Amino acid sequence: QVQLVESGGGLVQAGDSLRLSCAASGRTFSNYGMGWFRQAPGKEREFVASISGSGSTTYYATSVKGRFTISRDNAKNTVYLQMNSLKPEDTGVYYCAKRPGLGIANSQSLYDYWGQGTQVTVSS
Repeated sequence: QVQLVESGGGLVQAGDSLRLSCAASGRTFSNYGMGWFRQAPGKEREFVASISGSGSTTYYATSVKGRFTISRDNAKNTVYLQMNSLKPEDTGVYYCAKRPGLGIANSQSLYDYWGQGTQVTVSS
């Protein structure tokens, strides 16, 4: 059983930055890929970014590429999402998720554990 706990959300203005964190329980954190997803009000949850177990490979949604950076610290069992140049359309609940394997993925069905989410609100 793995528990994922997100933190770092909040209310910011357009153009600001935020860093989200996701702390994972367990002793084999480096053995699996991680991802961030988000869900805007009235919309389906969508992929944001994914990182491999070693951290050497990352993948981003087109809408955030160049503005967001996913990273991980395996010694701290934590994955991060650095969000710069935030836009109102980035508003939503952000979820971190764990893959059962080492690689990256953009499909929700390829993740087996999810956090409870953290709210990010970007005002214009």
